[in-house]
Amino acid sequence: MKPLIDQFDVSSETVERIVKETLAHADDGELYIEYHESESLVFDNGRLNTGAFHQDCGFGLRAIAGEADGYAHAGELSLAALQRASDSASAVTKGYSGNYTAAPQGKKQRIYGETSPLAQPSFEQKVKLLQKIDAYLREKEEKVRQITISLAGSLQQVEILRADGHLVSDIRPLVRLSIAVIVGHGNQLENGFYGCGGRKSFETFIAEENWRHVANEALRQALVNLEAEAAPAGSFDIVLASGWPGVMLHEAVGHGLEGDFNRKKTSAFAGLLGEQVAAKGITVIDDGTMPERRGSLNIDDEGTPSGCNVLIEDGKLIGYMQDRLNARLMGMKSTGNGRRESYASVPMPRMTNTMILGGDKSPEEIISSVKNGIYCVSFGGGQVDITSGKFVFECTEAYRIENGNIGNPIKGATLIGNGPDAMHRITMVGSDLSLDNGIGMCSKAGQSIPVGVGQPHLRMNEMIIGGTET
Repeated sequence: MKPLIDQFDVSSETVERIVKETLAHADDGELYIEYHESESLVFDNGRLNTGAFHQDCGFGLRAIAGEADGYAHAGELSLAALQRASDSASAVTKGYSGNYTAAPQGKKQRIYGETSPLAQPSFEQKVKLLQKIDAYLREKEEKVRQITISLAGSLQQVEILRADGHLVSDIRPLVRLSIAVIVGHGNQLENGFYGCGGRKSFETFIAEENWRHVANEALRQALVNLEAEAAPAGSFDIVLASGWPGVMLHEAVGHGLEGDFNRKKTSAFAGLLGEQVAAKGITVIDDGTMPERRGSLNIDDEGTPSGCNVLIEDGKLIGYMQDRLNARLMGMKSTGNGRRESYASVPMPRMTNTMILGGDKSPEEIISSVKNGIYCVSFGGGQVDITSGKFVFECTEAYRIENGNIGNPIKGATLIGNGPDAMHRITMVGSDLSLDNGIGMCSKAGQSIPVGVGQPHLRMNEMIIGGTET
């Protein structure tokens, strides 16, 4: 693809000069240039409900003076827009004289391809695929009442130019297939959801074996919930399944390990480096280097190569996720976690693929150890307070555990707790670490970005379950 810096209506030398002048007295900062194209199709109730294609191109210019950010952006690559942005961003350095921080170090990685997923298959072929999936589910199960299928793909090209002339780039594909199914019996309706995705082309995800698996899982979950009984309420030993239930770690613990919250001391983990913040045997990492995973990045949105960062090791807190600004102010190094939604957004510390590493117990051993408990297989929406760590998560698929055996499915269960406290309640760690299937999105300060979550099976003792059983 053509370099973005060459698409300004002036020479790249002029762009470099303006950036250098803008950041002359700054501690840090960069010109972030982005091109983004995306396509999405939504098939609902047997017909194509939405078919959209979007293109956008623009830049964001940032100057940093101490803790202050001067940021300006524009949706056009023009000299006039760049000069206006320079005037706005450089205002933060008036009367300030900083020492411009050295460029990010490390070799750029290639952990995903650069081919646009929008090229193949054609729009018509994608519509036919959605029709085929819809027909497959309706033929498979007479209880199906509604099916919503979403297929989305995008390509993001970014370039990051610093005042010292350091220029890096990245091209990021992303795709996602998701299916929601509503089934009914009489007046009772229940739903199921499943999806997959990653940083690659559509080829893998729209292969018949794969979309059938996604469709079958969405239908299976809906049918399970149709037969489920009301969830009990109280204190229970619980087992979390591997994979997607790692979203609880992401929300209840992961955000609390981001550098900005800890620098401002608004995290429950602030000031606890070196302290035991989880049970022995618990190791938490954030790894942006996993090939073709949804949360992976060759470089972050400040130009730092992404890394595999250990946050908690054997229960001890040993690190935070950092962008450049917060790392500098805390006397630490950037961990490659400076991320932004688009050129219109400032970067901040964000997760990539966050997970608890595996232990030495089999899933069967963990489940059989519980006499009376709850097996949580999948979560839906949740709420978390970063400062206190308190959380509430809805279980979208769960079962009773009775005398070490998986019993009847339950519905209406919510998991209630406190992130730091819950990490101490983990007593068994499975050997079956897996990540989610590539559908995760994370929101923070109004910005949404793709992420991955993961964990092995976990046993947690005496957790609070909110239920609907009367």
